[in-house]
Amino acid sequence: MQDSLVTPFGYSSESCGYCKDASTGRRSPKSRASYYFSSQSLTVHVYQGLVDRGWRRSGTVFYKPDVLRHCCPHYTIRLPVASFTPSKHHRQAINRWNKFVLGEDYIKKAAILHPKSKEEKAKERNTFDIAGAIHGCEYPTLKRPPEPAHRFEVTLEPDNYTKEKYDLFHNYQQHVHHEKPSQISESGFKRFLCGSPLKRTTAQVNGREQKLGSYHQCYRLDGRLIAMGVLDLLPHCVSGVYFLYHSDYEMYNFGKMSAVREATFTLEGGYQYYYMGYYIHSCPKMRYKGEYRPQHILDPESFEWNPLEGELRSLLDRKRYVSLSRERRRKVMNTLKPDIDGEDSAEHIPEDDDYSDYPLQTAAAAGDAVASGESLFDLKMPGVMTAEEVSEEYPLDQQRITARGQMFEAEDLMAWESGDVKDPKSLKGIIAELVACLGPDVAKDVVVAFH
Repeated sequence: MQDSLVTPFGYSSESCGYCKDASTGRRSPKSRASYYFSSQSLTVHVYQGLVDRGWRRSGTVFYKPDVLRHCCPHYTIRLPVASFTPSKHHRQAINRWNKFVLGEDYIKKAAILHPKSKEEKAKERNTFDIAGAIHGCEYPTLKRPPEPAHRFEVTLEPDNYTKEKYDLFHNYQQHVHHEKPSQISESGFKRFLCGSPLKRTTAQVNGREQKLGSYHQCYRLDGRLIAMGVLDLLPHCVSGVYFLYHSDYEMYNFGKMSAVREATFTLEGGYQYYYMGYYIHSCPKMRYKGEYRPQHILDPESFEWNPLEGELRSLLDRKRYVSLSRERRRKVMNTLKPDIDGEDSAEHIPEDDDYSDYPLQTAAAAGDAVASGESLFDLKMPGVMTAEEVSEEYPLDQQRITARGQMFEAEDLMAWESGDVKDPKSLKGIIAELVACLGPDVAKDVVVAFH
């Protein structure tokens, strides 16, 4: 298997693209924080392990948000596609697009030339066929004659750069995201959405070939590229990286339609889950992801998946940071009864969680502390192993490292023994923090690359 090479960057804070200062309308400086590494070559199996620990990628940069200190906490969200039922709004968006593509003339003539059976009509009345609706206007699936008003095709293509794709990206960023032309560049597009470090490969699943790696799902109308989804196809999921469309078609709710299409693609490809990136409950424009049900949220501390409903939704409404496993631990501690002498058998846990076990509770303070030399282990971060856990559960001495074209185990390097896991400037400290963020199962499958 090809090696996954990672170069650690460490922990840092920066401005958030979702939150803005209410008085100035500008991004708040150092309001979010994450741990980062970069990679030019990563296997899909390693990345699957990462996304299931709260990681995500932007081009060749991979990041794990500090959910506790983030101004708008990011929670990994996934949809079990076999249970997905589109809402009325999703169905309306699909039907509206289909009618536009097919045209009234085609719909009327096709009904005469290719009449549906009584069973087909009854099924349409009683159920919504997601796959049938999604593919219902695609040119290769249509019964002809007659010819539709437009020729609509969707293809899965390598995530390579083309001028056609960049022109679409430029239009989307300028007219939908309102960026200035000077802020949009071919190099930025290539870095962000092309040439992924996830190498394309295939696997056999239930006797069928399954594509893995990074792809562009291209939507063409009458030969013109009008929309594109950037997808990472992983062993157990399809991860949506980005979606863009031409402003000429903004009225067709491509965001809703594309998510249903990608969920359908996930189901048809046998990938089990559709990951829509991060769910940001505190950001109104990002709550739409919760409309694709049944969604599940990754617990940032235990990495369990919990339904986005009931208790979890209520907590997200009331608290700035939510971990159901943390809430359950607190309840257990508070239900412990006084012992026979009338003394509490455990320290009382406050009703309102003050998160006092996490020092420096803002992204700015945490980022400044790390920049000044504080260890990530002293800072603490949800979902990150402690120094003691790393030392006990992972063979740090055997971590594979590559430098100047040569492969080593960590213990082979002269600087290794003199280092300390809590010294972030030492080789041992750098490797230990990386392992703590990756988790042992992922760390054993990567090679740490130093240039």
